[in-house]
Amino acid sequence: MRVALFATCIADQIFPHVAVSTVKLLRHLGVKVEFPEAQSCCGQPAYNAGYHQESREIALHHIKLFTGYDYVILPSGSCGAMVKHYPDLFVEQPENYAKARHLAERTFEVTTFIHQVLGREDIGADLEGLNITYHDSCHALRLMHVSEAPRALLKAAGANILEAEGHDTCCGFGGLFSVKMAEISSAMAKAKFQGIKDSKAQILSSTDAGCLMQLEGSLRRSGEKIEVRHVVDLLWQGVEAKSQMQEV
Repeated sequence: MRVALFATCIADQIFPHVAVSTVKLLRHLGVKVEFPEAQSCCGQPAYNAGYHQESREIALHHIKLFTGYDYVILPSGSCGAMVKHYPDLFVEQPENYAKARHLAERTFEVTTFIHQVLGREDIGADLEGLNITYHDSCHALRLMHVSEAPRALLKAAGANILEAEGHDTCCGFGGLFSVKMAEISSAMAKAKFQGIKDSKAQILSSTDAGCLMQLEGSLRRSGEKIEVRHVVDLLWQGVEAKSQMQEV
């Protein structure tokens, strides 16, 4: 299969290690991954701000760039959800609508791709004994139906998943929302703290870097010590740990 990585803006600018871990993890599973260098934003900020014509232009660039790939994989449910919205931008343009829909059907968040498309659960990772609480981001959960896959991969690696109360409640990031309504955004993040603390987990994880940025920043400002990690970073850490154990 021919697979492309869509790194997303937030991974490119703030969490480059997440994009790197995504590629390493997929290659470990035998998937050849390409990186089209002309990729840019998915268009979500423009779309959410009401600039639909501008987001159409971005979407057309994205569709053209990723034509020819069997799958497009990304480490973000939020940006993936925007790609799923692309057909809505072209309902009056049949040709572009068909192209947008085809791309949307081939776009997957990385853990869902591994679990559903590759059919893998045990990926040769060792996270034995780690206590992890998982945050379900709004876009990943409600628009891309990402829930079972990350938990299944972490459990198969030996991690304990400790569900926090409010694990599927919005963190308050919401892209432009956190900028335009900063006080409400901050309050929404803090509202999740008690559930996270009560879970007794060592690590807070998610598939969405935007949510992790929001929650980690808020937790640090409040003096909380829980580690915040993207799921693919944890899984790749587990693969490396198991490999080192086998070498010994």
